Amino acid sequence: MATSSRGTDLSTGWDAKAVGAIIFAAVLMVIGGVFQMAQGAIALFDEDYFAVGDDYVFSMSQTAWGWIHVVVGILVATAGLALLRGATWARTVAVVVAGVSMLTNFIWLPYSALWSLITIAIGAAVIWAVTTHGRDAEVMRSGAPSTPTEPRTYA
Repeated sequence: MATSSRGTDLSTGWDAKAVGAIIFAAVLMVIGGVFQMAQGAIALFDEDYFAVGDDYVFSMSQTAWGWIHVVVGILVATAGLALLRGATWARTVAVVVAGVSMLTNFIWLPYSALWSLITIAIGAAVIWAVTTHGRDAEVMRSGAPSTPTEPRTYA
C-alpha cells in the first residue's frame, strides 16, 4: 500500500488519520452522551446537588434541567453510535446534536462550570472532525476509491 506524505492511502484515496478523527469524534459523543445522562440523573435525584443564585436568567427547576440533560445525552449518544456505524446521515445529525449539547451546556454554566466547559470543547472537537473529515469516512466505508489515480489533498 503506497501512502502520501500526508497519510493518504493512494490506492483508495482516503486518509486514515481523517477516518480516525471521525471514529474519535463518535466515541467522544457516546461517552459524552452517557456522562450528560448521568449529570441529568444527578439533577433529577438530588435537587440540592447543583446550586445557583436566584437571579440567573435561565433559572429552572433542577428536575427540568435533569430531564433536559437526560434527553440531550440520549440524543448525543445515539448520534455517536450512528456515526460509529458509518451512517452518512449521522454526520449531519452529529453536528446538530453537538451544537444543541454545546448550547445546553453554555446555559448550564452556572450550575456546573468546569464540566460545561469540557462538554462545550468536546462538542467543538466533534463538529470540527465531522465537518472536516466526513467524506473520508464515507469513502472508506464504501470501499471505493475516491480518485484512483490522484489522492485527495487537503489545503
